[in-house]
Amino acid sequence: MKNLKGLVLFFFSLCAFATCSSSNKEETADASEDPFVTVTGKVQYPQKGTITISEISDVGASGWSDTITLNPDSTFSKRVPVKEPGYYRISFYNTQVVNLILYKSNVEVHVDGRNANGFSEVKGSPEIDFIIKANQMMNDIQQSPEFAKLNSDFEAARQVGDQAKMQTLQAEYFEIMNTKQKEVATWVKQQPASLGVINFLSGNSLDKDSFFDVYASVADKLKKEWSNYHHAKVFIDMVEKQKATSIGQVAPDINLPNPEGKIIPLSSLRGKYVLVDFWAKWCGPCRQENPNVVRVYNKYKDKGFTVYGVSLDRSKEDWVKAIKDDGLTWTHVSDLKYWQSEAAQQYNITGIPFSLLLDPKGVIIAKNLRGGALDKKLAEIFND
Repeated sequence: MKNLKGLVLFFFSLCAFATCSSSNKEETADASEDPFVTVTGKVQYPQKGTITISEISDVGASGWSDTITLNPDSTFSKRVPVKEPGYYRISFYNTQVVNLILYKSNVEVHVDGRNANGFSEVKGSPEIDFIIKANQMMNDIQQSPEFAKLNSDFEAARQVGDQAKMQTLQAEYFEIMNTKQKEVATWVKQQPASLGVINFLSGNSLDKDSFFDVYASVADKLKKEWSNYHHAKVFIDMVEKQKATSIGQVAPDINLPNPEGKIIPLSSLRGKYVLVDFWAKWCGPCRQENPNVVRVYNKYKDKGFTVYGVSLDRSKEDWVKAIKDDGLTWTHVSDLKYWQSEAAQQYNITGIPFSLLLDPKGVIIAKNLRGGALDKKLAEIFND
C-alpha cells in the first residue's frame, strides 16, 4: 500500500502537514439524512495518553473536538458531526498528527502512533485523493528531464556570468512551466465542488495570474453549489479581490509618499507604459531582478516606459540605501509598513517580487514579467 509523506494542507492562513495515501473509496454518507461521517482506523503501536479529533478553523483555532477511545484490538471508530466540508486533525498521544478533510465520505486512518514521522495512511477521502494526485502532477513537472537540463544549463551560465543566457533559459523555463501547468489547470476545472480543490488552489500551486480563469471557474461553481459553506465563502472572497487586479482591469490607484515625503499617485504616470514593481531591500529575488529592470528601464525610458516602485520595507534608511545601491532611478513610494502596506493590502500581495505592466490608460496588460519576458513584451509594444 502506498505511503505518501509530506502532503501539505493549506488551511488558508494556517499551514499544517499530514501524511497519507490514496486508496479505494469507502461508503459515502448522505449528509442530508445523517450529518455525521465515521472515522475508523487502527493504531499499530498504542501509547499511553489520549487520542483527540478536532475541527480546525481557517485561522488555526479549534472548533468541535472530542476524544477517541481505542478498542482492545487497537482499532477505533468515531462518529463526527459534519454539517459542511471542513478541516480536521487527529492527534495520537500528542506525538503523531494526521490532518483530514471531512465532508460526506466515511474515512479510514491507520497510523504508527509512536513516531511523529511514522507510517500513516488515509483511505476513503476523495478530497485527500485529489490533493495527492494534483501534487503528484505538479511534482512530475518539476522532476521532468527537460527541467533538469534547464537547471543544469542555467547553473553553468550563472557560473560564468552569462546574463543573456540566463535570461533566455529563464524565459524557456516559464514557457515550459506554463504549458505543462495548463494540463493540470484543465483537469482541476473539471472537478466537482470540493474542499480539496479549494485547498490545492489556495496553496498557490497554480499561478493566480496566469490561471485566473481556473480560480474564477471554481469560484463560480462554489457560488452555485456551496454558497453557504464557510471555506467556499473565503475562497470566493479571495477571487473577488483578485479580480480587481486581473489583466484587463484598470489598476487601482496608489497614493503613497516618495523618499522626500511627497505623495506620488500611480495615476500621475498615465500616458506611459508603467511597470508597477512591488519589492523590498530584504527581498533577495527582488534584488536579483533589479539589474534586469534597470537595463529595461534604460532601454525604453525615452520611448514612453517608466517604473513605479512600491517598497515593502520598514526602514527608510534601508529603502533609500537599496535604491542607491541598485541604481534604481525611477519613481519610488512606500508607507514603510511591510506586509501591512496600504498598497500591498489593496493589491492582495502575498509574495514579492510582484509586478504589473500598465498601458497608458492604466489598464493591466501583463503581470510578473521577469527576466527576458519583460524586455520581450516591451519590444513588442515599441516595435523594437
